[in-house]
Amino acid sequence: MADTASRTVIRTRGRQSGTRHPLVATAMVLPLATLLVVAFGGWEAVVTQASSVGVMLGR
Repeated sequence: MADTASRTVIRTRGRQSGTRHPLVATAMVLPLATLLVVAFGGWEAVVTQASSVGVMLGR
């Protein structure tokens, strides 16, 4: 019974808690973002905001 704690430490070692690969995060967010853009017609707002940020950054 005392050996279970050491096995848990070995299993969790090497994993980063609370982080996920950026591609996984993107794959999770894109469907919802696409739905919101289509549902609310927000594409123009996204383009406007991106343009504003680009101007602010000096591009």
